[in-house]
Amino acid sequence: MFQISPSHFRRFLPLCLGFLCLAPQIDAKSNQDSPNVLIVITDDQGYGDLSCTGNPVLNTPNIDKLYGESVRLADYHVAPTCSPTRCALMTGHWTDRTGVWHTIAGRSMLRRNEVTLGQIFSDGGYATGMFGKWHLGDNYPFRPEDRGFQEVMRLGGGGVGQTPDYWDNAYFDGSYFHNSKPEPVEGFCTDVFFDYAKRFIEKQVDAGKPFFTYLATNAPHGPMHSPPEFSKPYLDQGLPVGLANFYGMIANIDDNVGKLRDWLDEKGLTENTIFIFTTDNGSSSGTKIYNADMRGAKGSEYDGGHRVPFFVYWPDGGLTGGRDVEPIAAHVDIAPTLIDYCGIPSPDGVKFDGLSLRPLLDQKPDVDWPDRILVTDSQRVKDPIKWRKSAVMTSDWRLVSQEAGKDGKPKHALFAIKEDPGQTNDVIDLYPEEAKRLIGFYEDWWTELEPTFSQDARIVLGNPAESPTTLTAHDWITTGLTPWNHGFIREAMRGPENTGYWNVEVESAGDYEIELRRWPKEADAGITAPLPAGEDVPGVQAYRARPGVAISAAKAWIRIGEVEAEAPVDGSKPSVTLKVTLPAGPAKFDAQFLDAEGNITGAYYAYVKKS
Repeated sequence: MFQISPSHFRRFLPLCLGFLCLAPQIDAKSNQDSPNVLIVITDDQGYGDLSCTGNPVLNTPNIDKLYGESVRLADYHVAPTCSPTRCALMTGHWTDRTGVWHTIAGRSMLRRNEVTLGQIFSDGGYATGMFGKWHLGDNYPFRPEDRGFQEVMRLGGGGVGQTPDYWDNAYFDGSYFHNSKPEPVEGFCTDVFFDYAKRFIEKQVDAGKPFFTYLATNAPHGPMHSPPEFSKPYLDQGLPVGLANFYGMIANIDDNVGKLRDWLDEKGLTENTIFIFTTDNGSSSGTKIYNADMRGAKGSEYDGGHRVPFFVYWPDGGLTGGRDVEPIAAHVDIAPTLIDYCGIPSPDGVKFDGLSLRPLLDQKPDVDWPDRILVTDSQRVKDPIKWRKSAVMTSDWRLVSQEAGKDGKPKHALFAIKEDPGQTNDVIDLYPEEAKRLIGFYEDWWTELEPTFSQDARIVLGNPAESPTTLTAHDWITTGLTPWNHGFIREAMRGPENTGYWNVEVESAGDYEIELRRWPKEADAGITAPLPAGEDVPGVQAYRARPGVAISAAKAWIRIGEVEAEAPVDGSKPSVTLKVTLPAGPAKFDAQFLDAEGNITGAYYAYVKKS
């Protein structure tokens, strides 16, 4: 055995330490054995919006390379819209179980009783970071920083320029919420979120901690804005401005994925990092060009609305080789799968609706895998409706359904998906027993979930974790139109059909100050004042490039539970403050401006703090 004397050891120690400083890949690997996890999930990018899945126009070389090296879920399903997919991914639960079945109107807030991957990994000893689009609640206790994520850099609402987002954000520069506080940034939104994710990862490497990084881009969700160098190749092909910028955003994501993977290589992190690339629903725009032979797009109950790419690459775990996993899988499977691979405790008392996919991903011989039935639906309504835009799925079948019509009967169609990927040939009359089996599963599924629908998610008032609490019209409970983006705020959507109430929970009884505004604090404009149009950005017209119209307001009025208050409005001032004494407990919170004739404009912003 080779030995070195103490004197030689002292002589070579500085040299050895120097080599260690020059070799971060050794440090990263030796400091922690648990695999890191990095999830990249994009917004409104469908299965066909990649060149590796056959798109004839779009060029995505870096994601294509990942595709060629990864294990791919070939029949992977999510919800047809944003928030529902994200809640299922975060919790391993059916979307309708979690209270998140819509993207606005108070139905995008993840109930407090749900346990997120942020909490699970944080409890398991990981550093947890969330960057980009959360879309599961913008107030305590729903924010990512309240749900287990230790480092957060996010936009507000479901996208840049939506009502909870920092005022007048428009994809370039602006401000995002860094650990609850707005922070000015420079650059295109996707570039910013990838940059902050790298900073977080590097910090954890230096600390020797495994990391769980959730990197959720708002791109390529509309409005369609892209850095010009990425949209130009598609504009040069004669594509419409919106579609060219949609593809430009994806090309920019692809560029960031390539740079991120190169950076992981440089840091010595690639081998022991579970790298996932996926998307949140079917394409919002790309089906005009290519849809991988599927029917439907974002929001649809057909496969084009919810079958999306899912690639996972982890060299140390053997998840390589460019191979497909054929059995059907879904968003509810991801949480139990990651818990399984990372060897962290499953949360007490939680029963997942999904399964660990490890036996399939690992290619274990003779896997006894069940003939699974999965459900997805599009419930963009105040309260779920049975059979609404639903798909009951197996590896071989799709039962696609609509809610009952005037005859009181739901409408069902059955498709043999392997022979008919475009879902054009309804075979329900040929296979009545198969239809009966899938209908029976859904009936049991609905019966189990229906009692949970009345469990409203409530924004908490009076907790020091958020003071003041900033309420926005995005979360109004309403059956009418919701002013969910800055463009609608500028247009001044008004009238009783365009207002609503917030579901709140007053944490402790006491005196509260309620500050009502038509414009947010950042705008610093009078309640009745117009606003000039703001600066535009590349692509389609930005929300902020619309002029803000004036309104009339003579009185401000609120009702929180049984407590009412009103005050006159000086329209030249930016706000009116009402002081009330509130009992603890759940309540509906209405806030309105009324003109001299009693016409209503909802108070789009309310700032609440305990005195």
